Amino acid sequence: MIDTTHPERPMPVIDSVARLRELIGDPSPVVAHKFHEKLNARARDFIARSPLLFLATADADGRPCVSPKGDGPGVAIVEDDGTLLLPERKGNRLVYSLQNVLANPAVELIFVVPRTSETLRVQGRATLVDDPDLCARHDSRGRPALLVMRVAVTKCYFHCGKSLLRAGVWDPATWPDPVTVSFGCEIAEEGGLDSTEVETFDAAVRERYRQDV
Repeated sequence: MIDTTHPERPMPVIDSVARLRELIGDPSPVVAHKFHEKLNARARDFIARSPLLFLATADADGRPCVSPKGDGPGVAIVEDDGTLLLPERKGNRLVYSLQNVLANPAVELIFVVPRTSETLRVQGRATLVDDPDLCARHDSRGRPALLVMRVAVTKCYFHCGKSLLRAGVWDPATWPDPVTVSFGCEIAEEGGLDSTEVETFDAAVRERYRQDV
């Protein structure tokens, strides 16, 4: 919306940490003690229960990418208290996150456990491994991993539950009706499909969801 009351008035921009702290304030001194350089027992247990994580990467120019990764409880495997393994499964083959890791190994993962408002954040440096034995050990539904992302942990901490509580994510009373996403329409809008092909394309997507997750 355009502000017509002050058409000549520039929008104020926060351009310093000092101004940011003036607005937000400083964290409690005890907060600094929640950060760990390794995965402690509580973090390892949380990861074992988590079926879903969000993986943040950035390319060589700093352009970010966040990708959801779901694979049932234990979506990532704790190799030891300083290492996580994230098997790669079949997807859309865009490989944005994987290409980013090749250019910039810094990653962050946010782990989610259903009905739990707190999340677990893990920072680290990633490498991509295609060892056949390792991929076979971390199979899913009888199919080996395509490759494995190994994350060397540099920081690990739990994030408070305020954002999920405000969103009502786990409260069914707040849930809206499901949103229907048509990939056929998305692709047709950019000229990749004829409008007569949309329903056939979407039916194929639904069938892959049913058989090939």
